[in-house]
Amino acid sequence: MPYSVLKGKAIKLGDGVSTDDIISGRFAHLRSNLPELARHTLEDAMPSFVSRVKPGDFLVAGKNFGLGSSREHAPVVVKMSGISAILAKSVARIFFRNAINQGMPVLVCDTDKISDNDDLEIDLTNGVVANLTSGVKIDCGKMSPLAISILKEGGLIPYIKKHKDFVITHSSEPYTY
Repeated sequence: MPYSVLKGKAIKLGDGVSTDDIISGRFAHLRSNLPELARHTLEDAMPSFVSRVKPGDFLVAGKNFGLGSSREHAPVVVKMSGISAILAKSVARIFFRNAINQGMPVLVCDTDKISDNDDLEIDLTNGVVANLTSGVKIDCGKMSPLAISILKEGGLIPYIKKHKDFVITHSSEPYTY
């Protein structure tokens, strides 16, 4: 997956979207069938989500996205649904880490400047979101070099399989975490 620039439409949610909102615990029995589990992504919070999402779209949320339990299935099903990145005002730390580990970019920014269905262009390397619909540019801050490297490999497991360690060799000055 290229990580220079991503383009897609915004699917806007509100504040306090929990991991249970992303994938309800009542579907826990489907954890070994990820394609079926993904068909229930955001089913309670946004019933139209699965029929609406297109590959490359972005989830845009308010404060405290991904709060709740630490289930890794939440970012997995979001990614499987076709979402290419998550933008939120704030993100629960465990969700953020699980998302990066699953190869799902998460950027923290002022999502008030994004409306549902806006066309967006995200420069992950520089941490800038261009709202192509409104013409507004939003600073999201840069992701760490390690996070970018993990995302470029598709997640933590592919990263470890390839690099065997947390050594960043994609920059001009390699360093180890």
